[in-house]
Amino acid sequence: MEITVDKDLENASLTVEATFAYPIEKVWALYADPRKMERWWGPPTYPATVVRHELVPGGVVHYFMTSPEGEQFHGVWHVKEVEERVRFAAEDYFADADGAPVEGMPATHMEYRFETIDGGTRMVCLSRYDSVDDLQKVLDMGMEEGLRGSMSQMEAVLAEG
Repeated sequence: MEITVDKDLENASLTVEATFAYPIEKVWALYADPRKMERWWGPPTYPATVVRHELVPGGVVHYFMTSPEGEQFHGVWHVKEVEERVRFAAEDYFADADGAPVEGMPATHMEYRFETIDGGTRMVCLSRYDSVDDLQKVLDMGMEEGLRGSMSQMEAVLAEG
């Protein structure tokens, strides 16, 4: 698996591209199946638990990651669009334990696209932010390292079928 991360500060966006030697159905399932998502979402030392999973337009995906010290960090997606095995778009928020967005924290406007390529699947995630300051805030919190760490776990989940 190859992962590239492109930061575009001028346009307040982050693009992540990954290629997998697996068919699109398996890569899509990493997001569509909450039990698979739990196995890779979040950095390796912050395992995820999916509380609610509705990957449909108007749906909500609520999860939390648990730190090594036991602290929980919640996030919620408000799903906007879904074309199964092709793309989905959602607003991603830092959240409280009830799934309500945390005021003052940046929202991520994310769109994932999946395409079949020779020998596997390409996945591209475009994350847009309301301002350069919002993007810089998540980068300062370790977003890029967290993305790379979490995505590095995808391969093991895919290999298990």
